[in-house]
Amino acid sequence: NTRGQQQRRDGKMTIFFITFIILLLIGVPISISIGASAVLGCLVLDYPLMVIGQKMVTGVDSYLLIAIPLFILAGNLMNAGKITDKIFSFAKELVGWIPGGLGHANIVASIIFAGMSGSAAADAGGLGTIEMEAMTKNGYRDNFSGAVTAASSVIGPIFPPSIPLIIYGATASVSVAKLFMGGVLPGLLMGVALMVLVFIFAVKYRFERHPFDIIALSKQFFGSILSLITPLIILAGFTSGSFTPTEASSIAVAYSLVIAVVVYHTIDWKAFKNCLLESAITSANTLFIIGTSTLFTYVLVKEGASKAIADFILGISSNPEVILLIINVVLLILGMFMEPGAILTLMLPVLLPIVKDLNIDLVHFGVVMVLNLMIGQVTPPFGVCLFVISDVAKIKLDKLYRSIIPFLAPLIIVLLMCTYIPDIVIWLPNLLVK
Repeated sequence: NTRGQQQRRDGKMTIFFITFIILLLIGVPISISIGASAVLGCLVLDYPLMVIGQKMVTGVDSYLLIAIPLFILAGNLMNAGKITDKIFSFAKELVGWIPGGLGHANIVASIIFAGMSGSAAADAGGLGTIEMEAMTKNGYRDNFSGAVTAASSVIGPIFPPSIPLIIYGATASVSVAKLFMGGVLPGLLMGVALMVLVFIFAVKYRFERHPFDIIALSKQFFGSILSLITPLIILAGFTSGSFTPTEASSIAVAYSLVIAVVVYHTIDWKAFKNCLLESAITSANTLFIIGTSTLFTYVLVKEGASKAIADFILGISSNPEVILLIINVVLLILGMFMEPGAILTLMLPVLLPIVKDLNIDLVHFGVVMVLNLMIGQVTPPFGVCLFVISDVAKIKLDKLYRSIIPFLAPLIIVLLMCTYIPDIVIWLPNLLVK
């Protein structure tokens, strides 16, 4: 009798998984796919109806998650207030003289902007427009410009602040301040690795470069200094303990608004309302994904599916290096198809017990996990940032797919370095964050 009951429950779990897969395959938005299959799973498994609402609300009932809509708003304000223009102009004068100058400026600007918004989509959709327009006007092929912009946008969620790291910290109960500081060196390494590749292309194809002009650099520096010190304010606050990540997001919004309205006079009431609306829509989608994913993982954990997956992975090998390689491959594949917030919420209940059993540092694992997911965002055929760049720059996807492939190599090299040399991630947070 007990065996028959278990078989019936296994059959109902099969319906649960098949529904999720079918919804994804037919193009239903990820939040609806997760939510609908999770609700169906609760119904066929005879869970109390109140569980559906309770688990979805519990998923977003975290003080830390308040930072998500605020960092999204900060990024939108910077784009609307033309702060990104000043960042790119400074980056162009700083590194534009290197062969492949505007490609390097693209990457450096993305690193600076990463210290303000924490979102790859904000970088690709806002700063990316300025970067690609400047590159194509100066003789760079549009598909190359798009590939550089897509690859550099990945730095956004690695370098602090980072929306995916906030989700990881809230879900795994890990210090977000340590996670943020853990992303500094990997983010800089990604930038350097991409610049090396751009340099190689520049020498091979003789791309134009911007002549070095110390006077122009000084003018751009002093003209954009208020924008440039934003990341320093945020990082200094974390390391000194002056404010939490959530408080930092509020400061980022207030600071960017003051700069845009009072100093640069580049944003009006209409633009501000548009920023609020756009940020509300993006935030609602992100938080709805977290809520539905929490319900989905509740079903997985309650029915023992999470433990079964963890046991299967640990059954392959007990070597931490092999397990990390397997996890990297799985996350890279998932990152090609799904939104990072959904993957984090769905996979952490499965992966955290494995990581804890192997005594892997949770800050180290968090940064490696997010780095995996970000690379997936620019990996063909379904990388989300590729669709954003294609839409913004009007580049055909097949051209962009071919151009992005070489840029995956330096990103994967940095991923492997961070995976197998943990000090790259944990040295700075252990040094600065108490």
